[in-house]
Amino acid sequence: MSIPRLRAYAINRSLFAPTTLARAIRKLGFVQADPIRAPARAQDLILRHRVRGYRAGDLERRYPQLEIEEDFFVNHGFLPRSIQVLMHPRGAGAAVRGKRAQDLLAFVRERLHVHPREVDAHFAHGSVRNYWGGSSSATTHLLTRMHYGGLLRVAGRDAGIRLYAAHTHEPSPTARAERQARIDALVDVAVALYAPVPSATMAWLVNRLRYAVPQWAGELRQASERAKVRLAHERVDGIDWYWPQGEEPRDVGIDDEVRFLAPFDPIVWDRRRFELFWGWSYRFEAYTPAPRRKLGYYAMPLLWRGGMIGWGNFSVPKGRLESSIGYVAGKPPRERAFSPALEQEIERLRTFLAVAGETHRN
Repeated sequence: MSIPRLRAYAINRSLFAPTTLARAIRKLGFVQADPIRAPARAQDLILRHRVRGYRAGDLERRYPQLEIEEDFFVNHGFLPRSIQVLMHPRGAGAAVRGKRAQDLLAFVRERLHVHPREVDAHFAHGSVRNYWGGSSSATTHLLTRMHYGGLLRVAGRDAGIRLYAAHTHEPSPTARAERQARIDALVDVAVALYAPVPSATMAWLVNRLRYAVPQWAGELRQASERAKVRLAHERVDGIDWYWPQGEEPRDVGIDDEVRFLAPFDPIVWDRRRFELFWGWSYRFEAYTPAPRRKLGYYAMPLLWRGGMIGWGNFSVPKGRLESSIGYVAGKPPRERAFSPALEQEIERLRTFLAVAGETHRN
């Protein structure tokens, strides 16, 4: 076993042959979401490499017909309903049990689904400070908390705004063995998504599940210990690596396609693993002050022949795709195959975004 072998395994198992949207989400287990569009939302940028003929916005358009849910796992995103049910019921906090929440829930139950604006107009709850320090509708804030608690589900979106419907989960399992089985299954989903993972990342992933199952947060340390025994693992260069049981990392070839990956794509999501695999530090700089950015507002790592050789920043001013590409070595590869592969990837981005021809600069 070696780092190059683990790296090839990570790329090939994550970039499986493009399939249908439903199958891709089932295979991934979880698709992280992010609202920034630069040039598209993270969930769309992740799925475009793994779904045949995928176009930006397809997930939002097809969401109501798919057996998936929008919820919080190790981050906020989309996951199969069969996995989401393992996390609920989370239990309702005091604010969600209050009269205001109960009145809101009754209002939602009277309707098929509701828009936050409709709810706010009915109740006029005012505003609160949100996580980022800005002002949010108190109604929207309460809807979000009720969704997290499992009293509501996201039924779809209207121009990007969540539509909510009432929801009821089965009672929480009382038997310890069933609770442990659920937690172990969630650990396996997280590890499978980002595998192979170094031991520090696995511990961090298990700890992140405190948001997925806050009602069982006290049992996660034991779950981490069980995972170390259950999962396949091997020590490489002084680090313990873990991956799904029954899989064997193979040193197989990588194709010649150029791919620009979302900052939250499973291949690049773990910044610790990124540096171990490719020898340089990638950072998401959207929230970094502009003068301090080194790569760009929404730099997308550039993958070619198993190497993460650079990054690209994309925008769509006036309906035309524009890009700026940087390289770790300071210049693009000299191989003849690279330039046409790069042009093909940019054309795929243009088609995915449904925009006009692009100009780019190195």
